[in-house]
Amino acid sequence: MSFIDKIVSLINTVNRFEASVSSTKTTYLEIYEKNIQLEKEILERTNELEKANKTFVTLQNIWDMMNSDKPLSSVLTSIAEGLKGEFGYIHASILKLEIDKFENKQFLISRAISKSKFAQKLSQAFGINISFNKFQNKKDGYIDKALSNNEVVHTTQCVNFFSQILPSISLNTLESFLKTTNVESIIIVPILPNQEQKGILIVYSSRSEIKQNEINFLKLFAHQIEQAIVIAGLFEKVKKQAITDPLTELYNRRYFEESLYREIDRSRRQNQPFSIISIDLDYLKKINDKYGHQYGDLAISTISKVIKENARSVDIPSRFGGEEFNILLPQVDSVGAKLAAERIRVAIASEKINTIGQITASIGVVTFLENTDNPDELLELADQAMYKAKINGRNQVCVSKNKMHSNWQEIALKAFLDILASKKLPLPDALTKSLTDTLNKSLIEGKNTNETLYGVVDSIIQTYNYNHLNGETKQKVQTALHFAKFLELQKEEIDDLKIALLLYDIGNVMLPEEIFNKPKRLTYEEKLKMQKHPLIATKELLEPLGSKISEIMPIIENHHENWDGTGYPYKKSGKAIPITSQIILLVDAYYALINNRPYRNAYSKEEALKILKKDSNKKWDSKLVDKFLYMIENEQQ
Repeated sequence: MSFIDKIVSLINTVNRFEASVSSTKTTYLEIYEKNIQLEKEILERTNELEKANKTFVTLQNIWDMMNSDKPLSSVLTSIAEGLKGEFGYIHASILKLEIDKFENKQFLISRAISKSKFAQKLSQAFGINISFNKFQNKKDGYIDKALSNNEVVHTTQCVNFFSQILPSISLNTLESFLKTTNVESIIIVPILPNQEQKGILIVYSSRSEIKQNEINFLKLFAHQIEQAIVIAGLFEKVKKQAITDPLTELYNRRYFEESLYREIDRSRRQNQPFSIISIDLDYLKKINDKYGHQYGDLAISTISKVIKENARSVDIPSRFGGEEFNILLPQVDSVGAKLAAERIRVAIASEKINTIGQITASIGVVTFLENTDNPDELLELADQAMYKAKINGRNQVCVSKNKMHSNWQEIALKAFLDILASKKLPLPDALTKSLTDTLNKSLIEGKNTNETLYGVVDSIIQTYNYNHLNGETKQKVQTALHFAKFLELQKEEIDDLKIALLLYDIGNVMLPEEIFNKPKRLTYEEKLKMQKHPLIATKELLEPLGSKISEIMPIIENHHENWDGTGYPYKKSGKAIPITSQIILLVDAYYALINNRPYRNAYSKEEALKILKKDSNKKWDSKLVDKFLYMIENEQQ
């Protein structure tokens, strides 16, 4: 091969090598570029996955809060904070759509906002509190479009958005303000939990663009908000049902009593009085008898409407039972309470009801720390004042006199202490000591007197009556007192009845156990022994106590006398039997019928009332039975 051929061959080899290197370089460059693109896509996917993970973690935390006892405001605040914190939004807020009935305009109020510098700047720049400020909802504006079309609205026209919700602020001022922030776009997500409620979720972003996955995430959060509102609504509905009376939608007795004891604690701490207004509808029985129960309910509903219209937002108006209402007035003295009561009385008398016409109410007023500092006396004094208004002619207000004292509780406490000290009751020494300590403590402290008395009676009865239910004494006493007030007995008679109701069966403790708890019918001889218990109670246990209990003894002695003269121990009949004794016999029989006894099972309330009616004019006065049945049936309705 010549030299020239060798040179040509070498050049060709070099060219092939260069071509190979060039080809390889191009391949490597392509691979490098693809790797860079792949790394970028992996980073984007990683960021998206991380963002998605944060979303679902936040959603899980929100769901956990929704299933806890956290209030709706806490759940919504958690959502707003979660959006700002986890997704880098400048600010997030949740607003509810409201309607101004007077101006017929729609506006939005904040339900939750995230903590952010943007919120602080907005409040300072325009002198508003964004937590309470009303924002306008312009027709065909960004928010209206989101709600009307149920779609997510995204806009970079931030100045226009703010001019719609804050129309009183000039465009130049809004533009200057937004330049101090990093807000580039605003995203509006509709919240539509039901037809009655509407709202929006607003997020302020530092990015002008928005991706579909971001919209999907925001829709997820909006759905959680809707669920939270639905759950909170159901909770509030159940809570309202638990504390309100279904007919009147006033608070029920249980909620009133819970509120009362909270107010007593506050009153004592701050040494500030509060008052109670006790209201009783006049002549409800006549309304029911003449027009029917539906008109009685209408009269009750009318009074409840008047009470609601005249109550402050902090007052606790309640239906206490039947036609009785109580209103708790925090931080109101007797002067203010009397004015409020008179205003309610006039408003009730001014109401005209179709068919019935005018209705009226008797009203009593009592003030804690002015009339009494004893919680156990408080409701009783209110009841006494109302009852006095009824006796004095109805349709009037009676204010409890300063330091009115109802000492029947003290008499009852001391009576039990004397009986226990006499050692005449065959009770275990440990029980005697325990009951004595409990009574002394209540007497000294003046607290929970009624509950103490009920508990002592229940404890004594359970030593010989194994079928006696804990709390039965309280039920009997409350029913009997309600009946006595229904019959409009004098206050003195009712006070005597209260003591008699606690003591009337105490003679049973001294009867042989084999007689009292015998599962079969008693023999004639055993009945004679059983019939001695009223006299045992009065002669052996109460008579030695002296004059302070003397007026109670006839009630107890006669509480087993029948209307037709077949009772015991004196075979009295008709009006010779004290009405208070008849009340005890009737109420005692009613509770005996609706509770288990050694020789039979309990009757239903309906069956018990039929049995009572059957014995009219035999065991008890038929007129008295009719009134008792009416009261029980009316309470059930």
